[in-house]
Amino acid sequence: MANILERPLITITNIIWSFNQATQQIQVLLVKRAHDPFKNNWALPETFMRANESADHAALRLIKEKIGLTLAEFHTEQLATFTNQHRTTGERALSLAYMTFLPEMTPLQAGYGALDVRWFAFTPLEAAYQLSNQDCLFQTTTTTADEYYQDLPQTPSDQQLAFDHQWILTVACQRILNKLDYQPNILMILGPSFTLREARTIYAAFRKTSLTAIDNSNFKKTHQHLFLEAGTTSQLRVGRPARLYRLKPQN
Repeated sequence: MANILERPLITITNIIWSFNQATQQIQVLLVKRAHDPFKNNWALPETFMRANESADHAALRLIKEKIGLTLAEFHTEQLATFTNQHRTTGERALSLAYMTFLPEMTPLQAGYGALDVRWFAFTPLEAAYQLSNQDCLFQTTTTTADEYYQDLPQTPSDQQLAFDHQWILTVACQRILNKLDYQPNILMILGPSFTLREARTIYAAFRKTSLTAIDNSNFKKTHQHLFLEAGTTSQLRVGRPARLYRLKPQN
């Protein structure tokens, strides 16, 4: 008879987003796991939730432990809970997934439980999104949840993130895409202020289109309810400095 009182482990998985100002590309942080299961495989950062902390506090602790940053809660939002029984090997573990928006790419050093840690460039494909760093490439899935978990491999793969992290990343991308027109928290990766061009760069990536396909004047008109003016850029070149904006406080 099955043990109906079984208590699965609870993990906190964090999709950490940032922005490379030099390349104008969105970035996602991945770690190479040092221990089984999925030793030597890339994964989203995660930790076990401790008995004396909330999930929100565990998500912030994960940031501090993995990359040495102490963040305020507004940088992090809860994404979803992932409970499929096939998502892990061995002992069952649920995942409370969060997203964190870092205003700058910080220097990285692998901490406990990680052999390596890197920023991966986030780029759109025709039917998916891709993470890349040198020869390491990962893509979000285009299947349904049922199909994904049915086909989820239980052995390590160079093309597969550990556990069900490919699916978690897929859900994160869809959440951000769905919220672009009313709560674009992803723009926090640009820092406290940003130009409309920078904002359009983020929108273009998630909408799988080009920057030039998003007209600047129309974008400003349709999204002005989300932004407040915040001065102008320091412009050394000839011409008028670009206007800066910031996200309106949420109610």
